[in-house]
Amino acid sequence: MEIISFLFFKDMAKPVSFLTLLSFALYLVGTAGSASSPTDFIKSSCKATRYPELCVGCLSGYASVIQRNERRLALTALSVSLARARSAAAFVTKMTKVRGIKPREYQAAKDCIENMGDSVDRLSQSVRELRRTGRAVGRDFLWHMSNVQTWVSAALTDENTCLDGFAGHLMDGNVKVAIKRRINNVAQVTSNALALVDRFASRHRARNP
Repeated sequence: MEIISFLFFKDMAKPVSFLTLLSFALYLVGTAGSASSPTDFIKSSCKATRYPELCVGCLSGYASVIQRNERRLALTALSVSLARARSAAAFVTKMTKVRGIKPREYQAAKDCIENMGDSVDRLSQSVRELRRTGRAVGRDFLWHMSNVQTWVSAALTDENTCLDGFAGHLMDGNVKVAIKRRINNVAQVTSNALALVDRFASRHRARNP
């Protein structure tokens, strides 16, 4: 406001110049109080997740696409989760072919592949369903979001179940360590995606009661 007052008294005798400067001053004032950068938006949003540092690391590279859009943020988080789930499934498949793998490890890996396949399917469904919320309102929006939340939650369960076959000390070894590392990372990314989906849904409902 001090900037505006200064311009007013200085440029009263120059109406055209004054209006131009006033508009610019108002723009500066508005900009000073506006939202922060897309990267700051991502960092702030990731605080709602269980693994905020991983969240920022996964999503900051897409800041130019996400901007400050909560739907794009949730959609990007789901897309990253889907990509990692596919990569992890391919990795576990390769692990079944390593030399010296034990029969018990092989069977656990095969079960894990099946679970990861289910996870990939559900995350794919979630991405498609979230895209359909672009113009959805009211009950239609709630129905789409309920589907997304259900499927992402199921995908997370699949990822955690994937490691059940490796439980116990008898399964300890390089195969278990390698697979567990990959699957745990995917599960953490999916957990973060679910938190951002929930955040988007709740904020949308608050703005559109």
